Amino acid sequence: MLIRPLEPADIAAAAALLQRAAEAFILHASSPSDAAAFLADQGEDKLRSRIAEGYVYHVALADGELAGFVGVRGRTHLYGLYVDAAWHRRGIARRLWETARDAALAAGPDHPGVFTVNASDYAVPLYEKLGFVRTAPRQVWLVPYHPMALTL
Repeated sequence: MLIRPLEPADIAAAAALLQRAAEAFILHASSPSDAAAFLADQGEDKLRSRIAEGYVYHVALADGELAGFVGVRGRTHLYGLYVDAAWHRRGIARRLWETARDAALAAGPDHPGVFTVNASDYAVPLYEKLGFVRTAPRQVWLVPYHPMALTL
């Protein structure tokens, strides 16, 4: 498996992976209109916009395909961590997170040592294994999520 920075040619595959993952693990808890709005906010154009705004993305490639990706906003907020269902339980999410964390920390000495994430119901156990803890009750913005943080 290779983990590297996201390249423009990866954007379509990353957006498609996100949509598959959202449909399988996240959107069942939302109304059809909220689910559609969530997907619209996560498509290729939005991914390009976030990259232009400075979000940092890495991808995991396995057997020549995009198996997962991670994005970080502002060096402190884990914006998205998605692994294709065919590649679950192989350590890809952990490796993506570690790569994203290390890149955020290496980008400058002024990192506050805290990362946050808004975890879906499905992802809470993963984030807990990575050391994140819940910081507030379950909330909803288009989809339910759990605010979590990790202090290094």
